[in-house]
Amino acid sequence: MKRLILLLLAAQFITLAAYAEKPTTAPARDSVAMGQGATKKAPFLPTSRRVDRNINKNKFVFKNEFMCGLAASYGTLDASDADIMLILDDIDFGLRRTQVMPYVAYAYRDNCSVGLRFGYEFLKGDLGNIALDLGSAADLGFSLSDVGLKSENFAWSLFHRNYIGLDRRGIVGAILEAEIQVKTGTSSFYMGSGEDINYSRNKNFAARLNFNPGIAVYVFPEVCVTVTVGIGGFKYNQVRQLDAYGVETGRRAHSALKFKFNIADIQIGVVAHLWNKKKN
Repeated sequence: MKRLILLLLAAQFITLAAYAEKPTTAPARDSVAMGQGATKKAPFLPTSRRVDRNINKNKFVFKNEFMCGLAASYGTLDASDADIMLILDDIDFGLRRTQVMPYVAYAYRDNCSVGLRFGYEFLKGDLGNIALDLGSAADLGFSLSDVGLKSENFAWSLFHRNYIGLDRRGIVGAILEAEIQVKTGTSSFYMGSGEDINYSRNKNFAARLNFNPGIAVYVFPEVCVTVTVGIGGFKYNQVRQLDAYGVETGRRAHSALKFKFNIADIQIGVVAHLWNKKKN
């Protein structure tokens, strides 16, 4: 009898021990299943992955390239270009503008470069005669003669260029340029002739943030031609007026933020790529 009771107690103890082990093992299997499901589930937004839109797939400039370039512009304006101004009579004027800008640049990565630019600008205009006559009904008219302007300016700038290759061979590319420029110089203005001539001289200072998009085309394997145009930006100008003895007689300053297509700021340049790292 005692043996039977001991056997029954032992069987019951084994059964209780088996039931006690089940709660500890079941949650472990469930947690593994949940972990596997969590790893397979994709996130709502791919915040850890960068979307490649293949903007720089076509390489135009390669990393570690050095570039030497020269950009220039020249323009003239005379009386024959003013035929549409019908209310002006007896026009005799001429204007010439020349600008030369050598620069160096370095490509710190594919299709991106930074550089330094130096510029010289010369402007000269002469107004021999101009008259305005609005007719007898308006009773308004005036005339000017013997007026001239001469200006010389030097500029230094730091620029950054992004290139976008427009073909797979890397021959044609678009240019996106941002430029910080400082310009200083002098300008002189005269009116009259003979003993009645009057002079005034100005000292100019300008600081600008310019944006110059354009296009570049390789004409030789290591030489490309560029055309850029200024579309404006932020500018600050200061002018100090001096008399014939160099004494300051006036000062004015002007700042503006303006974006527009400036046909007078079209630059044509030639760029040589040195120590080329292009891959076949």
